[in-house]
Amino acid sequence: MAGPARIGVFGGTFDPPHIGHLVAAQELHDQLALDRLLLVPAAVPPHKTDRTVTPGAVRLAMLRAAVEGDARFEISELELERDGPSYTVDTLRELRRRHPEAALLLAVGADQLAELESWRDPDGIAALAELVAFRRGGQPVPETARSVRVVEVPAVEVSSTAVRERVAAGRPVRYLVPEAVRKVIDREGLYR
Repeated sequence: MAGPARIGVFGGTFDPPHIGHLVAAQELHDQLALDRLLLVPAAVPPHKTDRTVTPGAVRLAMLRAAVEGDARFEISELELERDGPSYTVDTLRELRRRHPEAALLLAVGADQLAELESWRDPDGIAALAELVAFRRGGQPVPETARSVRVVEVPAVEVSSTAVRERVAAGRPVRYLVPEAVRKVIDREGLYR
C-alpha cells in the first residue's frame, strides 16, 4: 500500500528559467523520491522590488517551454492567480487545502535559509511543509538551519541575472537556458 503522495514545491521568479533551475529540480525530484515537483512562479516576489519583473504570463510561457514533455514536473499557477505579493505560506496553505493527505516538501536554495526568518510566517511554513535546502557545490548551510534536510545538487554557474545581462549585451545564452526558453526570449524581445 502506497503512502501519502510526496509533493515537492519549488518556487521562484524564473525570470528566465535556466539550466541551473532544471538541474536542481531534477535532483530534488529524484533524491527526495517525489511523486511530483510543483514549479511555482511568483506573481509579485516580495524580495525583488529593486527591479522590474517580466510579466507573469511570459515567465509562465518560458517555464512551460522549459519543462514541456517532462512528466516529473508540474507548473502551479497558484501565485500568478492571486493578487498581491506571493508569500510562500499562503501558497502552502492552499496546497494543503487541495492535498490534505500529501506530504509537502518545500525546496529552497541553501543561500535562502539565512533569510527564512524574514519571510512571512516562518513558523507557519514549517508547520505546513518539510523544509528541504538544495545546496550547490557544498555551499554552507546556516547554523540556524541544521535540522533542515539538505539535497546536494551539481553546481551550475548560471543565474537568471546573468542570462538577462547576456541578452541585454547581445551575447549568446545557448546552453544556459533550454532552446525553447531562448525562443520565447527572442520572440518576446525580453531583456534588451
